Amino acid sequence: MEKSKSVGIWIRVSTEDQARGESPEHHEKRARYYAESRGWTVKEVYHLEAVSGKSVMDHPETKRMLADIHKGHITGIIFSKLARLARNTKELLEFADIFRFDNADLISLQEAIDTSSPAGRLFYTMIAAMAQWEREEIASRVAASIPIRAKLGKPLGGAAPFGYRWVEKKLLPDPKEAPIRKLMYELFLESRRKKAVAKMLNGQGYRTRNGSKFSDTTVARLLVDPSAKGLRRSNYTKSLGNKKHWELKPLSDWIFTDIEPIVSEEVWLRCNQILDEQHKARRPMAKKPVHLFTGLVFCACGKKMPVPSKSANYYCSKCLNKISMDDLEMIFHEQLKAFLFSPEEMTKYFDKADKLIREKEELFATLIKESEGLRREMNKLVRLYLDDTMTKEAVGTHYRPMEERLKQIEDQIPELQGEIDFLKIQYLSSSEVVTEAKDLYTQWRHIAPDDKRKIVETITNKITVSNQEVSISLSSIPLPLNSPALATQPHPCVAFLPYPSFG
Repeated sequence: MEKSKSVGIWIRVSTEDQARGESPEHHEKRARYYAESRGWTVKEVYHLEAVSGKSVMDHPETKRMLADIHKGHITGIIFSKLARLARNTKELLEFADIFRFDNADLISLQEAIDTSSPAGRLFYTMIAAMAQWEREEIASRVAASIPIRAKLGKPLGGAAPFGYRWVEKKLLPDPKEAPIRKLMYELFLESRRKKAVAKMLNGQGYRTRNGSKFSDTTVARLLVDPSAKGLRRSNYTKSLGNKKHWELKPLSDWIFTDIEPIVSEEVWLRCNQILDEQHKARRPMAKKPVHLFTGLVFCACGKKMPVPSKSANYYCSKCLNKISMDDLEMIFHEQLKAFLFSPEEMTKYFDKADKLIREKEELFATLIKESEGLRREMNKLVRLYLDDTMTKEAVGTHYRPMEERLKQIEDQIPELQGEIDFLKIQYLSSSEVVTEAKDLYTQWRHIAPDDKRKIVETITNKITVSNQEVSISLSSIPLPLNSPALATQPHPCVAFLPYPSFG
């Protein structure tokens, strides 16, 4: 006797079969005898009397049987012949796939097929080959129908592109996603950087359809997709199967149909021209340039506002607040008229800087003089000792304090000399800036960008941009070594036009 095996009996007898004397009871007894001879235990009987064999997969008894197979309640099914399991070839192949996946056996008494035996496993191999052939045939038929359905504008399966949704088999802009898709093109035209666009979208709280954050890859894919300009692309990819990636079909196989656009064709073309240029260059984007106010512009939320590459705006990725570089420079220019150094302030600054340098130089000269005097005195003591006019102890008593003081001076001189060097360089640098800035307001447009940047760094503490105004905090030129700057109060906020909002 073989090891006990739990099986079920499948009984499907049509009305015509019963008319020919093939009763359900007859099929059940036959199956039970077979199970008994194999030492198997019959756990379930599945009755489908008077049910057509054309399609049985959706029958409640079929679902119950498949559930029992899947959970291991039974490990095989006995039926009188293959035609009783299913007459539909497609469903027969589906049964074979399901049983093979759940490691269960099919036992057909009339065809003498028992997949628990070596001969029966050969049947499984044949069934698998038939199933593969059937799938290829189906795939071929589906592939042949796709171009026709695509040209008719019908759905081909799969999700609608981001920004669209299917409405009564028509592709229409999605009220929630379409504005995000449009914003993506606008941001890319400003920044020309996919990662910057993704960061801005994520910073504003926008997410992809499945709730994930936008990536530069996703942004690039959506920018290239022509659906946004009103041209749906179909039949352009081919799956490699088995959860592998897909590949593009030849361009001649692609199908295009008109749909409602989200952006103008001009905007789409400009974005894709930028992408093409970047792709052809095949080199990393150049390092972001240092703009006039880089590092000094802050949003009212406290976040720094950099300038995305090749953009014309200082931008807050958190609240999408922005101000154009030209507008901010214009406001700063106007602030200079009321602020920039008066003759009195410049005189006061230079006098203070000159005084500090003079004090350091005088101290340096004093130390040099003192060190020279100490050396002379120490040399005298040595000579007195050599002339036997002073004892060794007496010389030591006077010599050691001078030696210690000289050591202190020798340590102090290099440090002080370094401070003087720093002060002079800082003084000359500031002097140069102020000299260039004497007529800064009238000459601002003609000043070189690097020189402008130097001036801005020297006199600007912070620039704060809110939705309605700009606040520029200016200070006088800072003196070296953290000396107190000339006292000037931060300037009041400067009114500015409202900025575009993407909220």
